[in-house]
Amino acid sequence: MVKEWIENNLRGDKIIWFIVAVLSVFSLLAVYSSTGTLAYKYQSGNTEYYFLKHFFLLALGLVIMFFAHKITYTAYSKVARVGLFVVIPMLLFTLLGGTNLNDASRWLTLPVVGLTFQTSDFAKLALILFVARALSRKQDDIANFKEAFLPIIVPVVVVCGLIFPANFSTAAILFTTCLFLMFIGRVRARFIFGLLGIGVVALALFLGIAKLVNYEGRISTWTNRIENFRNGDSEDNYQAEQAKIAIAKGGVMGLGPGNSETRNFLPHPYSDSIFPIIAEEYGLIGPFIVLLMYILLFYRAVVMVRKSPKAFATLLAFGCSFSLVFQAMINMAVATNIFPVTGQPLPLVSMGGTSMWFTSLSIGILLSVSHAIQKEGGEKVATV
Repeated sequence: MVKEWIENNLRGDKIIWFIVAVLSVFSLLAVYSSTGTLAYKYQSGNTEYYFLKHFFLLALGLVIMFFAHKITYTAYSKVARVGLFVVIPMLLFTLLGGTNLNDASRWLTLPVVGLTFQTSDFAKLALILFVARALSRKQDDIANFKEAFLPIIVPVVVVCGLIFPANFSTAAILFTTCLFLMFIGRVRARFIFGLLGIGVVALALFLGIAKLVNYEGRISTWTNRIENFRNGDSEDNYQAEQAKIAIAKGGVMGLGPGNSETRNFLPHPYSDSIFPIIAEEYGLIGPFIVLLMYILLFYRAVVMVRKSPKAFATLLAFGCSFSLVFQAMINMAVATNIFPVTGQPLPLVSMGGTSMWFTSLSIGILLSVSHAIQKEGGEKVATV
């Protein structure tokens, strides 16, 4: 009966559904284990509070994913036309008057419900939809700088520029995703490299002007993180040091579910630093499975790209998958001290609200594309 329901209701690539299930289980276990200190600090020791809250957010995310994958992917092209008109004013308002935390205005607090909403999560998906749509519609003029490249890159620069002052890592991930989308979309390499060069110059100018006018903002945070990363033995490199301790304690076999010792010392063990908790409790097998799931997710998207005859489907599948997997790799690289601290959560695993929901929406769109390819090509995309 369950198998019949799955066959009838869960469309698209079944391997992606399997990946979602595996990561969701890791998410529930790791969040429950890592929120003990948070519960004792804010909920009088009620450890079930954050587990139930996260379970609700994750369940709602899966509901969003389910309904998103039922919608024909071409409908998202229509959404892309209006998305930027909503996103740009929202980002501007967030930057100027949003909820400020740690010298960064990244959030809007919704009235009445009091829910904190990170506008960059919405902006990432909206911009990917826009770029995928614009590239697919301009394939006949894709070599033309004025007709094709300029109308695409201006919104990319505006959106990433509005995210950048408060959230450098998110802006960089989104900008990189758009560059790869343009490469896949057959934009001339000299345009892309030229844009990359302009981006580097613009960043240098921003830092130079900020120094001249004594603007601090997040610059000191970025500088400290890079310096701490370079000085690996620095006492200020606390998060990376605790992450390495957690991974070392886990060893090969792990300490077992719920037995993490470092969760009481590691900053944000339920969000940014959840990967070391998985390594500590499940040994090598836990991180290996999580890493494998993200690689497999991207592989399934590449399979879609190869099978799809439609430009929009190809670009949409690549954009949604690359953004999530790239973010996951950054998170895991930070946890293993390969990359400076960025504050990026692990998609579909870290505790969160809007980030969880927009991740689920992205995967839902990916599943919608895979279902359409199955129907158009008459092949099961889920066959390896």
